[in-house]
Amino acid sequence: MTLRQFKVWRGDASGGQLNDYKVEVNEGEVVLDVIHRLQATQEPDLACRWNCKAGKCGSCSMEINGMPRLGCMTRMSTFEEDETISITPLRTFPVIRDLVTDVSFNYEKAQEMPAFAPPADLAPGEYRMQQIDVERSQEFRKCIECFLCQNTCHVVRDHDDNKPAFSGPRLFIRAAELDMHPLDARHDRKEIAQQSQGLGYCNITKCCTEVCPEHIKITDNAIIPMKERVVDRRYDPLVVFGRKILRRDQLAATVPSGPTVHAGPVTVADGQAPVDFGRELTPPQPAETNASGHVNLNEMLSDRAAAASPFGDDITFPINPNSLNYYHPER
Repeated sequence: MTLRQFKVWRGDASGGQLNDYKVEVNEGEVVLDVIHRLQATQEPDLACRWNCKAGKCGSCSMEINGMPRLGCMTRMSTFEEDETISITPLRTFPVIRDLVTDVSFNYEKAQEMPAFAPPADLAPGEYRMQQIDVERSQEFRKCIECFLCQNTCHVVRDHDDNKPAFSGPRLFIRAAELDMHPLDARHDRKEIAQQSQGLGYCNITKCCTEVCPEHIKITDNAIIPMKERVVDRRYDPLVVFGRKILRRDQLAATVPSGPTVHAGPVTVADGQAPVDFGRELTPPQPAETNASGHVNLNEMLSDRAAAASPFGDDITFPINPNSLNYYHPER
């Protein structure tokens, strides 16, 4: 057992300060153990939110030496014995008392998000999904709602006036999860993310990914793919280039007038069929070339997928075949 130096924030919404404490620390303990000992020996009225002490409830979120962390998952052995450890509440949210903050902002934003919408023609118990579809969003369902990602996001951490228009990383992974869900009947998830949730505010600094205790790749696997869907064909530089060199009548025949991935049922050309997700996947198809060996511009502007998705296969979203504009050119 050693005596360690701590600075713990005490106060409420009206103000507060960092108080100095010396607390005994045993081998193998975590920061939450130290807070409990401080409550038991020196500050019985110290307010701290906690529940499971196993890193699964997300209750004991705090900032330790300025880094958003879970108190129950931060081992004292990670600090030097002569180091003074500061423990403060989450900076992004209003302080209620001591280390307890008001995180109701996150629940209010969650209420604004449209819920999962199952297909109208399927009853509970009739839902069927491919394993690959389950695995895509499984990572996002590990979220324990500790809101460390929300706290560290600079969009709201330093700018309270952004909160009404910005939902934050935790809600972005929920939006991505629903957009990937093959049985979700809504086709406007990406539009909602852009227009109502403030997806455009995020500049992918990956701060949220760094502090996630569940190691969810929030930026790479959720936010960036959602941004790519929002950008869609209208801002694709290849399409912009095609618009500049093709005649207007050619553009009308090759480029859709607006976003098509989520635009509802599509008309399939004669002799071709929507993709069948029960089929054996074929290798990516090379671009067609003309007699000179150059890629035909119409080929570059086609609806056919040109590269693997961020999730490692050639399937785009949503999965509902009736809403897809992607089809294998040989079918």
